[in-house]
Amino acid sequence: MGSLNANIVHPREVFRPAITRGAAAIILVHNHPSGDVTPSREDLNLTARLVEAGRLLGIEVLDHLIVAESRYLSFRSESYL
Repeated sequence: MGSLNANIVHPREVFRPAITRGAAAIILVHNHPSGDVTPSREDLNLTARLVEAGRLLGIEVLDHLIVAESRYLSFRSESYL
């Protein structure tokens, strides 16, 4: 969960449900209330950190989606992953 203009995320919180359920992969999703789905530098850095944590845990990050009112961006489709 983030704030209005920052992400406050720790890998242990993201992966805890996946580990508990024995998941092999996850998809990350968050919203941009501004309506602009362009990933911020923080979004890119956090995604890289979560992908690395997933590698260590054996849980693949399949995609990271940013959603807005009527648009979305896929990190995988945009080659950020």
